Amino acid sequence: MSRPPRPEEPSSVTAQSVTVRVPAKVNVQLAVAGPRPDGFHNLANVFLAVSLHDRVTATPADELRITCSGPDADQVPLDPSNLAARAALALASRYGREARVHLHIDKDIPVAGGMAGGSADGAGALLACDALWGTHASLDELLAICAELGSDVPFSLLGGAALGRGRGEQLTPLEVGGTFHWVFAVADGGLSTPAVYAECDRLRAAAGTDPGPDQPPASTALLDALRGGDAAALADAVSNDLQAAAVSLRPSLAETLAAGSSAGALAAMVSGSGPTTAFLAKSAEEAERVAAALRSSGTCRAVRVATGPVDGATVVG
Repeated sequence: MSRPPRPEEPSSVTAQSVTVRVPAKVNVQLAVAGPRPDGFHNLANVFLAVSLHDRVTATPADELRITCSGPDADQVPLDPSNLAARAALALASRYGREARVHLHIDKDIPVAGGMAGGSADGAGALLACDALWGTHASLDELLAICAELGSDVPFSLLGGAALGRGRGEQLTPLEVGGTFHWVFAVADGGLSTPAVYAECDRLRAAAGTDPGPDQPPASTALLDALRGGDAAALADAVSNDLQAAAVSLRPSLAETLAAGSSAGALAAMVSGSGPTTAFLAKSAEEAERVAAALRSSGTCRAVRVATGPVDGATVVG
């Protein structure tokens, strides 16, 4: 794995600000084991980074401060619980300095939508602070901090496509043979990821289908479809073990999924823990047609079109 791309790194003395662009993700496979003794779940989590981005700008300041703009910015916490703040504090602690930085998040990834927007902000802030402060952390150091912050944060740093094992933080990059076209339907409100996992466990316990805590396997057919750039084969192989739980907690998602399928999407699924829903299309033109049908369906709040894979966190200014 190579280090995230960046220009020549500024020193902490001369840098005025650093801006990092960081992508959303969709899970084309999310196989979830039963709960481990520590409460987490082993996953086979196949990530694909897609072209919806947040931008995180780090500027020197007298103290750590978080601001946010963009869609649903009022739903983003501006206190130390924000993953961007936690990333700055973690990097500062590792290098024996104070986290005197203003982090501004320009939000475009849906908030609490199952597309790792918070994780993206954590990865973006980490890379921005590393460049701003000139700490020159190695990729292994950055990934270790990411894994401490959350299961999806390491992938937000790397981007592209990857298989995540363990909690999703143990990444193996994957080869992708083409570009895939996606449509995302944004629902009203969010869904709590812990609540969705708990509902998944409850539904399985009620049905007597708890798979146990062992590491689930990745789908060979899905990995082959990614490698071959075959959208139809990928559509046949996508899966999300959290979908039933997300729909149980938010039954209206079933109507959105049906609307996208009726519009000709190759595959319709809940994105991660939801409530955003993801639709795979066979071409850019088909994606626009699916998006138009979803906009007119009245089953979602907003619709976004994107492609993937794309690069992970990247310094852009």
